[in-house]
Amino acid sequence: MTMWVFGYGSLLWKPGFDVAEQVLATLPGYARSFCMWSIHHRGTEEAPGLVLALDEDPAHACEGVALAVHEGQENATLAYLRERELISSAYVEKTVDLDLADGRRVTALAYVINPGHAQYCGGMPLEEQAQVIARAQGGMGPNTEYLYNTAQHLAEIGLHDPELEWLSQRVATLSA
Repeated sequence: MTMWVFGYGSLLWKPGFDVAEQVLATLPGYARSFCMWSIHHRGTEEAPGLVLALDEDPAHACEGVALAVHEGQENATLAYLRERELISSAYVEKTVDLDLADGRRVTALAYVINPGHAQYCGGMPLEEQAQVIARAQGGMGPNTEYLYNTAQHLAEIGLHDPELEWLSQRVATLSA
């Protein structure tokens, strides 16, 4: 059985594993949002940045990509993803059902926010998010890079995310 991973943020542009197949996918019941403080990759404990997470919300569905793992690479991929995504306990590893653009329905691994974790910051106004992203820098580089890469890759695959598009424009203005 094929192992699938749901990409909605940096996994879109930096999966970190060899992808066997990539298909547009929708995850019902979750919203993509900058609802997680980044104290490692895109910020520091003293000056946190923001990263995207899946926030459970029955009224929404998140569009992204389903990434198929090559047969025989499941264990290595899972170990890599856990090291990358579970750096703190802010993300929870979940098995979810995805609706693929080609009509298939698959079970996939997804990393969703733990709303009880100290790094959770759901509901932050977009202007405040823009202010944080414009200035934050972490071990993986500037927070702006994370935003711009994600927004660009969503646009390249034909997915429209009005909040990320607004944030990209606003952060570019703030950073100018």
